[in-house]
Amino acid sequence: MEFALFCTIVNILLLLLALCSPCKFIQSPMDFHPLIFLQSTNTSSLDFGRIKFNSPAAVLRPQSPKEISLLLSFLSASSFSKVTVAARGAGHSIHGQAQALDGVVIEMDSLPSNINIHKGTEFSPSYADVSGGALWIELLEEGLKFGLAPRSWTDYLYLSIGGTLSNGGISGQTFKYGPQISNVLQLDVVTGKGDQVTCSPTENSELFYAVLGGLGQFGIITRARILLQDAPQKVKWVRAFYDDFNTFIEDQELLVAMPNVVDYVEGFMLLNEQSLQSSSLAFPSHLKFNREFYSKSSHIVYFCIEFAIHDYQAKSTNVEQVVTEISRKMSYIPSHFYSVEVSYFDFLNRVRGEEVHLRSRGLWEVPHPWLNMFVPKSGIKDFKDLLLDNISPSDFEGLVLMYPILRDKWDTNSSAVLPDAGEAVEEVVYTVGVLRSANPATCSAQCLNDILLCHRRVAQAASSPRIGAKQYLPHHLSQSHWQHHFGRRWDQFMARKAQFDPRHILGQGIILPGTKAPRP
Repeated sequence: MEFALFCTIVNILLLLLALCSPCKFIQSPMDFHPLIFLQSTNTSSLDFGRIKFNSPAAVLRPQSPKEISLLLSFLSASSFSKVTVAARGAGHSIHGQAQALDGVVIEMDSLPSNINIHKGTEFSPSYADVSGGALWIELLEEGLKFGLAPRSWTDYLYLSIGGTLSNGGISGQTFKYGPQISNVLQLDVVTGKGDQVTCSPTENSELFYAVLGGLGQFGIITRARILLQDAPQKVKWVRAFYDDFNTFIEDQELLVAMPNVVDYVEGFMLLNEQSLQSSSLAFPSHLKFNREFYSKSSHIVYFCIEFAIHDYQAKSTNVEQVVTEISRKMSYIPSHFYSVEVSYFDFLNRVRGEEVHLRSRGLWEVPHPWLNMFVPKSGIKDFKDLLLDNISPSDFEGLVLMYPILRDKWDTNSSAVLPDAGEAVEEVVYTVGVLRSANPATCSAQCLNDILLCHRRVAQAASSPRIGAKQYLPHHLSQSHWQHHFGRRWDQFMARKAQFDPRHILGQGIILPGTKAPRP
């Protein structure tokens, strides 16, 4: 349908509903104002992955949650129910999850950020009320004015609140505080039926848990109440290097077993010297890493652990001494242990410097065929071998993150999917991020397609019972694959879909019964 005709019909029917019926979403004709649609924007068919470019029929840039409610209420009650709607935050998805082919994209950054900080008392926690379209960097900046900050983060902060809460939100703090979805007190949500609902663990809890990690399938988050804690002034940031995978894994698990002293743990594989340079960008440049790792004759894969300790500048705590005591328990390569003190803000915003560097070289706005997976502890060595069997370390561009999280920090009521616990519950699960870049100057369209096929093979093999992994930020091409992804939780997923979005208007590319599979 032509854009102008679509917009005209939507607004005429909304007005008729206001004039002729006691509509739940327009209290009186005087409340009605037309929804302002755009035919397109520069971002509506674009995301960080730069793999899919699906153009919507229309774009809505709402000024309030009510406009989102109007649109979804109309579509849910009309013959336009075949139209899909996707909420777009910062557009950092990889496989077009925030795109809506011939549908409607809601660009959430048009909502006012409305960040309100509430400092807690002895009997109540500190929290922030913030728009779903606001960015985490904005919340950090506002919270620090009060000496407060969220407990759980993502590595990159220029992501929307609603976007990460719809997926999980993970970083090196996850082992200690859980993902971002485990640090939410309350939400305002517009369901697929257009209902505006406030929900929490004790109020409309089924919707609350459905939306958290729900891949945008049940509702659009318009406001979140995020748990805050006192922010440290400084961070002691440490990196240690390894040439043995088992030791690398053992030391990470040693660190996450010390949540009382360690505040952040991540690890990554160094496949080549480029990986070392890339991973070093965020670390202060005056620390010169030993390049003997990668002599021309060397084909060894190395590993790095980074951990951090918050420094509240309290006289009773000697952070240097704490680092020394921890390091004595670790088994890194001698003389390859580095540490530096940085501000809390600079530590959390560390990836921004890498972004600026890559933008200056024209290497930020390129395809990113990423693969993210959760791997059970028992399968992490097999996964590492599988990955190295399918990629060429010598020409790999990017990073491979690999670090542990703890299952008991995730609320099993949420929609987020971890590897099945099985009979022998494994507390430790590894996050693996194969974060590749495909520079068009060196990687053709066929090269990019080959990478995507490679990642698909790895993901399929890793999801077999031998390894038992699950995709994070999942992308599947058939209903059977989605059903396998959710496993025993598929029936719960479908029941929640029927309750909150029965017309299947909201989507992130999930193939449901009666829907058409997308092109690979």
